[in-house]
Amino acid sequence: MDNGSKKEAMFEKMLEQKKEVKIVRRIVFVLALLILIGGLLGGRAVYKYISEALQPVDPDSEEVIEVEVPIGSGLTSIAELLEKKGLVRNAKVFKYYAKFNNESQFQAGSYGLTKAMTLDELIRSLKTGKVYRTPIFTMTVPEGLTLDQIAKVVEKRAGIPAKEFLDYVNNEQIIADLMGRYPKILTEEILAENVRYPLEGYLYPATYPFYEQKPSVETVVTTMLEATSSNITPYFAYLESNGKSVHWLLTFASLLEKEATAKTDRETIASVFYNRLDEGMPLQTDPTVLYALGVHKDRVLFSDLEVDDPYNTYKHTGLPPGPIANSGKSSIEAVVDPSITDYFYFLADKEGKNHFAKTYEEHLKNRAEHLSGD
Repeated sequence: MDNGSKKEAMFEKMLEQKKEVKIVRRIVFVLALLILIGGLLGGRAVYKYISEALQPVDPDSEEVIEVEVPIGSGLTSIAELLEKKGLVRNAKVFKYYAKFNNESQFQAGSYGLTKAMTLDELIRSLKTGKVYRTPIFTMTVPEGLTLDQIAKVVEKRAGIPAKEFLDYVNNEQIIADLMGRYPKILTEEILAENVRYPLEGYLYPATYPFYEQKPSVETVVTTMLEATSSNITPYFAYLESNGKSVHWLLTFASLLEKEATAKTDRETIASVFYNRLDEGMPLQTDPTVLYALGVHKDRVLFSDLEVDDPYNTYKHTGLPPGPIANSGKSSIEAVVDPSITDYFYFLADKEGKNHFAKTYEEHLKNRAEHLSGD
């Protein structure tokens, strides 16, 4: 974070603190009048009490408490319900806090709330009908990562050793259990003989929020599989109508994810692969060779192309046995809706720009023009 961003964040935090102090004082004023009339407490004790009442009941709680807000519920009845459920410390404080923030339009429905939620999070959830919580940390998994690369991200962000993560996602019993939980996503194809890792390509690239300091490896994996399920489900109709599977889709998309640098490139490269598949030509895509070798490097040598491995698309026609990385939405959509071209060849120049050709002769010209120094 640069100095400008730090100053902006500090300024926003100061505004939030001033806002909270102002609201505390207003609530104190209202309640103090009532309390002073009854002669119960002094102003300082009231201030302390209300300040504490504005905090989450239990910041470390992970227990989800089911709350049913009936149709027609007013702010008073909702505040009392939240206090009864142990979600707020004081119903009156919550009520006045909502009023002073001009928040009153709450939605009826069922909610899964926690004692760790702030008053603002509770209010936002009740207003929108969705549950909002501030994550303790987030974990970003970029597109185009293999399982071993994801394991390193998980280790760095979630504190789960990479080995523990990899052992989990390759455990036969766990894979069987996950297949039972996600039968439409994880099919028998992930257990095919030549598939290197069952869950390779099945952990969706996204930024994931986590609400506990040290989530379990099961929580991390299932969270990512849930994302895969929700992002792949819209394509079920396409797959069924074309006689294709989720495994086919994620395998094809992973090739585009590793080859393309722009959205339009994905669609055009998809057309190249479709044209080659239709003609029975090998796909000859370098990322599959690197996956077969199990290494990460910038340049594939001619000797590398000779590796005898089912994933080597120079040696074997058709798609590889399974995905070679995870795929984002752009690559998945490019498989479903590719460009229509007559291209059979492409190459990337030193700047990463792709050049396409219809014939091998044109491809050789592109090579001479754009890769002459190689």
